[in-house]
Amino acid sequence: MRPQVITRIMGVLLTLFSISLLPPTVVSFLFNDGNEIPFLSSFLMTIITGLSCWLMTRRHQKELRIRDGFVIVVLFWTVLAIFGSLPLSLSTNPSMSITDAFFESMSGLTTTGATVLTGIDDLPISIRYYRQQLQWLGGMGIIVLAVAVMPMLGVGGMQLYRAETPGPIKDNKLTPRIKETAKALWYIYLGLTAVCAIAYWVAGMSLFDALCHSFSTVAIGGFSTHDQSIGYFNSPTISAIASLFMLIAGINFALHFVAWRSRKFSVYFRDSEVRAFLWILLVLISITTSVLLMANTFPTLGETFWHGSFQVISIATTTGFTTSGFHWWPSFLPAMLILASAIGGCAGSTAGGIKVVRSILLYKQGLRQIELLIHPKALIPIKLGGKPVSEHVLESVWGFLALYVLSYVILGLAMTASGTDLVTAFSAVTACLNNLGPGLGQVAENYENISNSGKWILCGAMLMGRLELYTLLVLLSPAFWKN
Repeated sequence: MRPQVITRIMGVLLTLFSISLLPPTVVSFLFNDGNEIPFLSSFLMTIITGLSCWLMTRRHQKELRIRDGFVIVVLFWTVLAIFGSLPLSLSTNPSMSITDAFFESMSGLTTTGATVLTGIDDLPISIRYYRQQLQWLGGMGIIVLAVAVMPMLGVGGMQLYRAETPGPIKDNKLTPRIKETAKALWYIYLGLTAVCAIAYWVAGMSLFDALCHSFSTVAIGGFSTHDQSIGYFNSPTISAIASLFMLIAGINFALHFVAWRSRKFSVYFRDSEVRAFLWILLVLISITTSVLLMANTFPTLGETFWHGSFQVISIATTTGFTTSGFHWWPSFLPAMLILASAIGGCAGSTAGGIKVVRSILLYKQGLRQIELLIHPKALIPIKLGGKPVSEHVLESVWGFLALYVLSYVILGLAMTASGTDLVTAFSAVTACLNNLGPGLGQVAENYENISNSGKWILCGAMLMGRLELYTLLVLLSPAFWKN
């Protein structure tokens, strides 16, 4: 490991992040909402720290190793959350403790959408905008952005890309060079954001709300500029637009690139993961609407389908938007939806969770084990998209599941030790580990009443979920630190 090289890259990335503090600063000045100084001070502290790190180590131009990539990713997301929390902690409206500010920042950057804030409608416009922007930056990953626009990262970019990009298969590149790959991803991301914002605006949102909600929709974040989330607009059209773009953002962005380049929509339906993703959503929507109809939860069939389908898509893709809330729905629906977030979206998307492709492989492995009980000597390959999956990938998936379950249990027990009841503790861990946001019990609407120790535990869960366990937990392995 090369500390000087890591510090240099951290300085570059932190300087890059400081630029993102300028738009909310301008918004604050334009609307004179009283947060000009907090944002300007945060910008200066961030850029000075970043430039100092870079200037002290700028002569160290050695090539990055894969270990350096992991350290940079984990360090940067942690440091980024710290500096991202500065405007919130320095502001007097809202007045937030260091713990709450860090929690909100981490939640935004990891696209979790869990919030400690209430009265969001009355917050200064710059704060409301800043929360949405945090999610948008976190959606695709600030490090992929850095690789795309900062040529000085140069050699070693793939190490960063592999360490940050979500999903079990990380070696596929859309273009021959990692810089061009990152650019391709961001072009798609920017394009979807622009189209989503225009659609929201045409459907009746104000220009501000349309822009802010496009940020959190494409990022699958879930933050809103209103306490009632999407339910504030009480519009089936807006809910339908949100559902469409949540679905799009929940699909592998590499597929979007291939479909755009080949001009063939059939690319999506040839992908086994997308087909499974859509089937899962269809089954969940059918179950949810059926139970809601039998319980007469909503007065009409139209409203039942509207709220039921929207909440299934929002929760299953780990976005976390709400129209009417779901924690008060009848029977097993709240628990089912929370557990559905564990599957999440497709690999290579902005969604959280285990990812659909891992779920498919786990299901097929289970079937294979049953067949092997009947035919012990049979050779039964597991195929995905008609191609056999290597045992190395299968072992990685089993390892991920083991780590996921172990982390879930430990974090849940830690939350109960912090004084939280069982339902709240385990639903909060589920929501944060899957980067979902809303949970059950005390965290159905916000996380304001969680203890400080509980909030720090959940911050760790968010980071683990965003980096998909391996990237973070590998640093805890003694073998990682051996030469």
